[in-house]
Amino acid sequence: MEKLYGIIGDPIGHSMSPVMQNDAFTSLGMDAHYQPFHIMRENLPTAIKGMKVLGVAGFNVTVPHKTAIIPLLDEVDPLAAAIGAVNTVVNIEGRFIGYNTDGEGFIRGLHEEYGQSVLDKRILIIGAGGAARAIYYTLGQQGAKQVDIANRTLDNALQLKERCPYLVETAAFTIEEAEKNLANYDIIIQTTSIGMSPKVNASPIQLTNIRSAAFLSDIIYNPAETLIMKEAREHGARVQNGMKMFAYQGALAFEKWTGTFADPKRMMKIVQERLGG
Repeated sequence: MEKLYGIIGDPIGHSMSPVMQNDAFTSLGMDAHYQPFHIMRENLPTAIKGMKVLGVAGFNVTVPHKTAIIPLLDEVDPLAAAIGAVNTVVNIEGRFIGYNTDGEGFIRGLHEEYGQSVLDKRILIIGAGGAARAIYYTLGQQGAKQVDIANRTLDNALQLKERCPYLVETAAFTIEEAEKNLANYDIIIQTTSIGMSPKVNASPIQLTNIRSAAFLSDIIYNPAETLIMKEAREHGARVQNGMKMFAYQGALAFEKWTGTFADPKRMMKIVQERLGG
């Protein structure tokens, strides 16, 4: 009998997850289907009850439900609870268990591209929103030594630092302060939506002081090269967009549902094809 999986969000029509996950089920010969569900905020509790009644085997969670879903679940993984956001739910014998694969997905993609461990490097995260929190806490959980945070609103960066449950050396800066000290960092991680299509001519930080030996990772993957990536490349730095993060978080979710780790390279290829190259 075909198992049903899916993704919930509002809006949901733009999501690349259905084409990526359905291709994984087909390529692995699994009798399953992944369906997008457009769920408005006020209907979330009813929708979760309905998905449990229907026996949905697992689903992803995207904006605006990643935090609101937590009290509606039967159990939440400790890392996801610390992050305060769930992006993957697994149905285990009728109980909905929540996880967050965003941070782990990012770090796996970063390790692959960077070519060595990042945990002993000097890291700067730009932004203090949900994606920054997932990446920062996961880096802390895995033993990163120094991870600083820069944000337009300093209070948000300070709150992110103060609420981190893991031991990691961290300083919080305004964007202007971080711009002056960019030469201190081996890895710069851009987690905001600044530069995302259609507003592609914007950048969250000036890179005048970036080291040529630095590595810049932008979690945006549409466009494939953001303005900040282009500027970093012009300064001699290596760069990476968010496609590997997206593929790895999807492959990790797939593994939690099925016990099989889907091929992230295949996932990246099909999303890139759908986006037009």
